[in-house]
Amino acid sequence: MSTPYDIELQQVSFQYDQTAVLKNISLQVKQGDFLAILGPNGSGKSTLLKIILGLLKPSTGTVHLFGKEAKEFKQREWIGYVSQKSNSFNTGFPATVFEVVASGLAKKTGLFKKLPNSKDHLVQEALSSVGMEKFASKSIGELSGGQQQRVFIARALVSDPKCLVLDEPTVGIDHKHVQSFYDMLSRLNSERNITLILVTHDVDTVSNRISHVACLNQTIHFHGFKQEFEEMSDEDREAWYGHSVRKIHHVKGEACNHD
Repeated sequence: MSTPYDIELQQVSFQYDQTAVLKNISLQVKQGDFLAILGPNGSGKSTLLKIILGLLKPSTGTVHLFGKEAKEFKQREWIGYVSQKSNSFNTGFPATVFEVVASGLAKKTGLFKKLPNSKDHLVQEALSSVGMEKFASKSIGELSGGQQQRVFIARALVSDPKCLVLDEPTVGIDHKHVQSFYDMLSRLNSERNITLILVTHDVDTVSNRISHVACLNQTIHFHGFKQEFEEMSDEDREAWYGHSVRKIHHVKGEACNHD
């Protein structure tokens, strides 16, 4: 018997009032995939993520999560979520890094239940997986943007998800640290076999780490392996994106931009 997809959408559409946002989206994501979702502003990327996360119900079509219909799926801790840092967390909140990560266990322990001591090691393991174990006692507001985002990923990892969804996670991260941030995601994908779904405009930087690409502009214009995306013509890219899209090219493993 074949293994079910982690995420499977069939003919999904969504509209706000009478405004169509997504049209006939079909998308399959297997265990261990590292999928980058690309699209211009207003293309429906955030709406698509909210449907995957169960925050929105599609107007039409079906969503299956780990082989079950979304409405029947109860293991929500299997899907971790990291939003754009600037829109998701008040970094002035008086909490330590440890406390922020521990809050990610609420799905398992309940929102207002005290974290048992036996769970401390889960927090430490999550911090270690993103290289932040030495900062456990620091205030979250003392950290740089990149460090904070690693903490938010640790918070998503602490409940041991099978799939991690990230919405433009490098917003607010200094450009010189973006490469190491994506290196960390690549390690999580390869070493822990976590399925990653990443919304990004930064495909030229992340391209040597991803396995699949989906091009979204209300509907899916392309979904396939990274190599197939790299081989697309400029005309095809412009047809779905609306203007010139930078083509991926590598020199000794590093990504370079070519218009």
